[in-house]
Amino acid sequence: MPDHLLSGGSRPMPELPAPFTDFYQSGGPSSTGCRLCPRCCGADRAVSFGYCQAPAGIVAARAALHPWEEPCISGTRGSGTVFFSGCTLGCVFCQNYQISREAFGKPISVSRLSEIFLELQEAGAHNINLVTPTQYLPWIVPALDAVRDRLAIPVVYNCGGYERAEVVAALAPYVDIWLPDLKYQDPALSASLSQAPDYFAAAHKAIRQMVLQTGPPELDGDGIMKRGVIIRHLVLPGHRDDSIRLLHWLAGALPKGQYYISLMSQYTPYRKIPEHPELDRRITRYEYDQVVEEALRLGLDLGYMQKKSSAKEEYTPPFGLQGL
Repeated sequence: MPDHLLSGGSRPMPELPAPFTDFYQSGGPSSTGCRLCPRCCGADRAVSFGYCQAPAGIVAARAALHPWEEPCISGTRGSGTVFFSGCTLGCVFCQNYQISREAFGKPISVSRLSEIFLELQEAGAHNINLVTPTQYLPWIVPALDAVRDRLAIPVVYNCGGYERAEVVAALAPYVDIWLPDLKYQDPALSASLSQAPDYFAAAHKAIRQMVLQTGPPELDGDGIMKRGVIIRHLVLPGHRDDSIRLLHWLAGALPKGQYYISLMSQYTPYRKIPEHPELDRRITRYEYDQVVEEALRLGLDLGYMQKKSSAKEEYTPPFGLQGL
């Protein structure tokens, strides 16, 4: 474990609003540890790490305007994106592996995170975009509370979809836009590729809750989202059948017109994965078109699709501690 992460554990715990104390209690004989994500590992992160590799305290890898989200998120000026280190999933194909599993990042205080939010707003960000934030909610929530009266742009929760519905509900006063992945329907596939056999069991409940509490998408006069849900799905090579199963669930389980769908073709193989040779290539035009055509056939026509040219490594930003 990198030594720079351990320094985050000595920081005092900020006061949390009541709902969040059900999900994170650290220190003392009555501590329940961390139960922020579906793993509910119970780690006391002041003294050890859970699955997510996160300590007690914020660790982030980048804070900057980001132009490569969906058009209604990035707009013309960019999304004010904060990339947090660590992750509750273990995706073997993760394009942000340096920060998600290697836990590269810099410890920052709650007050510094509040300042970053305001700096991104001053730089012209259309929104504050929290990327893989779940493991840091005990510190992010107080940071948002501290600038609530000065932050005039929406807050985006950008996550892998592997969330607890109860945590989603507790975030209702803080999150305006939900940007979750919906990665898999098959438990065997999610176990193999993301070390989470319960992925769909958790994600479908969490995404239902997101849609329930935001309502239909709301855009401003320039087409920038103010409130709503965008459900992302990355089509993986060799697994379009699972993608199509997810589309059928979306069409049957969620109310039409209450969310956007974003079908992504940008999968890029970054390294060899011997256990999964099917992932050593990009998806074909045929595979992606089959998924898009099924989405349209099911009436899932509100949202975005990608050009095949989106499968490029330059769409992954450099993680050099910018803006921290």
